[in-house]
Amino acid sequence: MKETVTNESLNRLRTEVISHAHSSSTPVYVESAKGAIIRDVEGKEYIDFGVGIGVMNVGHSHPKVVQAIKDQAEKFTHTAFMVSPYESAVRLAEKLCGATPGSFPKSVLFVNSGAEAVENAIKIARYYSKKPAIIALENGFHGRTYMTMTLTSRVKPFKVGFGPFASDIHQMPSAYCYRCHFRLKYPGCGMACADYLKEFFVTHVAAEDTAALIVEPVQGEGGFITPPPEYLSKLMKICHDHGILFIADEIQSGTGRTGKMFAVEHYNVKPDVITIAKSFAAGMPLSAVVGKKEIMDSVHPGGLGGTYGGNPIACRAALAVFEIFEKEDLLKRAEILGKKMRGRLETWPRKYELVGDVRGLGPMLAIELVKDQQTKEPAVEEAKALAKFCVNNGLIVLVCGIFGSVLRFMPPLVITDEQLDKGLSIFEEGLASIRK
Repeated sequence: MKETVTNESLNRLRTEVISHAHSSSTPVYVESAKGAIIRDVEGKEYIDFGVGIGVMNVGHSHPKVVQAIKDQAEKFTHTAFMVSPYESAVRLAEKLCGATPGSFPKSVLFVNSGAEAVENAIKIARYYSKKPAIIALENGFHGRTYMTMTLTSRVKPFKVGFGPFASDIHQMPSAYCYRCHFRLKYPGCGMACADYLKEFFVTHVAAEDTAALIVEPVQGEGGFITPPPEYLSKLMKICHDHGILFIADEIQSGTGRTGKMFAVEHYNVKPDVITIAKSFAAGMPLSAVVGKKEIMDSVHPGGLGGTYGGNPIACRAALAVFEIFEKEDLLKRAEILGKKMRGRLETWPRKYELVGDVRGLGPMLAIELVKDQQTKEPAVEEAKALAKFCVNNGLIVLVCGIFGSVLRFMPPLVITDEQLDKGLSIFEEGLASIRK
């Protein structure tokens, strides 16, 4: 007799065969997913505001993505682009060169994950500049490999116990306006956090030793920290004044998540190098480094690559994602979703003392929970309880933030208005229950 599969039975098996270090945010074991809905192995449905940590912007199992994967799998699944190349990778690189900000010539490197894209961006920046130092921002997250873990700010759970870390990495404060490092208030602050980069060259690392500054336009895992409009352009100007490359990590904020294809477009910034992953290929393991051609092509042939980078199935999926954005006008839909969501979220700080801040761009939004709106003490346990309430009531939402007190909203851009309203209502019910 076949065993009945349940979330609990799978979890028991999981504890035996999968490292406990590889944890999950929910107890939901997925049987299928479509659009904005996940169905678990017991038949329960969930509205998905987590989208696989910002991966399914075009929704789960989009027909165009599924068909592209099927078509390619029937032809061939792998040859290694470094051995026998193929058209889909070249066409996708052409798309990326046109879609990323900046009219200058560009070229592309395909790899497998967001962390691998960041690793290679750092390699390229150091090779091109012949300088060793890299500056990252506090509250940032760039991955879990040794270089990217070093760049990442949050110690627990990402860094504790894994040292020593990569060398010549330096972190400076970010534009976390809600918890300003300089105890100032925007706009009267004069962008002190950006100008601090000049002082940083004196007190931490010399500009002439610095290859690049890497920045998430919206800091994802750090809590959807969203800088003021002039912040990124001011940082980039300081970098370029000193011959330092400006790298934008668009792994979570890109592929339409903020209402523009790339978040830096909100800031009128054209980075020297951009890293892209997550929603880029709708769940297939594919990432890219896109940069000015003179920078990307400075590395000697064979200096960059990887066995699976630019896998043909993943490339076809990514090409389908571009087609979906174009034919379904998903950027317009994202803009509409963002306004609708923000209108609802911005009422919560007045209704619930627990909500300290609402921030983000477009439909990439978050709320920061606090025990008191005046002291801003992080409400860590309350954030966990709220996420648990949501999943118990059919909504998947993820906790993030440097203190673990932020809940982020990343619904698929194909979500219906009815699904969105229901998800937000579940969340607000949770807020009300915790307040009691």
